[in-house]
Amino acid sequence: MGQAVTIELETLVQDMTAWRRDLHAHPEFGFEEKRTSAFVADKLREFGLDEVVTDIGGTGVVGTLKRGGGNRCIALRADMDALRIPEQGALPYRSQNAGVMHACGHDGHTAMLLGAAKLLAADGGFDGTVRFIFQPAEEWGRGALAMLDDGILERFPFQEIYGLHNAPGLPVGSFQTRPGAIMSAEDNFEIVLRGVGGHAARPQAGKETLVAACALVMSLQTIVSRRLSPAEIAVVSVTELITDGTRNALPGEARILGDARSFNPEVSADIEQQMRVIAEGVARAYRVEQSVTYTREFVPLLNDSALTQEALSVAQGLFGPDSVSVASEPFTGSEDFARFLDHVPGCFVFLGNGDSAPLHNPRYDFDDAGLVHGARFHAGIVRSRLPVG
Repeated sequence: MGQAVTIELETLVQDMTAWRRDLHAHPEFGFEEKRTSAFVADKLREFGLDEVVTDIGGTGVVGTLKRGGGNRCIALRADMDALRIPEQGALPYRSQNAGVMHACGHDGHTAMLLGAAKLLAADGGFDGTVRFIFQPAEEWGRGALAMLDDGILERFPFQEIYGLHNAPGLPVGSFQTRPGAIMSAEDNFEIVLRGVGGHAARPQAGKETLVAACALVMSLQTIVSRRLSPAEIAVVSVTELITDGTRNALPGEARILGDARSFNPEVSADIEQQMRVIAEGVARAYRVEQSVTYTREFVPLLNDSALTQEALSVAQGLFGPDSVSVASEPFTGSEDFARFLDHVPGCFVFLGNGDSAPLHNPRYDFDDAGLVHGARFHAGIVRSRLPVG
């Protein structure tokens, strides 16, 4: 890594593996990460960081490490929260918290950033300040906003920020990113249809909502295919249809829930407008009432072009050009790391997790072989952006 190392990499990998498996066994949902936060804070203090502050944005932790006299500061961020998914399988370190599991690899993200903090605290090799940000509640898009609302930028200022996420299907040791849009916005919607329920044998006597809801679900599919420019990337997905009917009773109320993904605020606005037009038209045709609730949960994640090139260069230098690639198109998943990029430039990258189960799958597990790559990438970014001399 370009300098004398006082921590044996093999020992660090063993430590990170133990940390990761401990975190996996004790998952906590967003804003409930009290044990996880305490675990992180204890480790950072053990490593000898200059400052460790807890309870930022609820359960967030910020550690600060300074070396030399440089006045520049960069931030590295990991998410800590788990999902409300019952874990399947028989891992020896499987979740001990019923109904909650690390199904997205945030246990690995946290362990990698802890590894980078231990490495940089022991070995240095940079001139300036590093903020290690451990964020709560990423999964439901509230953690970054909570830390920002709690004054993280004023209390712990930094000029750049970097983050990563594991990627099933990408080989372990591989990195991928792209300049500009890399992850999408996520909008949530709920459409409620209200009519008059009644006996299944006499549909003409009421204003039942199920047929109207089915027609509306199908009409929503035309927003992307017929109402938006084919040059734009967008997804509209209905994920739930809930009624108050039963086998022999027609429903008087139906709720349609789902989400929409896009990379352009104007496209998001167009989707909402067209959804309202369609809902009004279908409701009128089927003689029912309608209401639309449309919210914006995640904003698009937009990588800074220059810093993306820096990140690619660091990864290529550490792992070789064959292990690093530029994504040909953005991903339609969402990440609230994007909220930090609304305020400072930065870059988000993907780290291969091999042939694992998909993210958010009850049999998913982070591949511990990737821990060393994430820790070295974090440390490499610091040393590249805060060079000595």
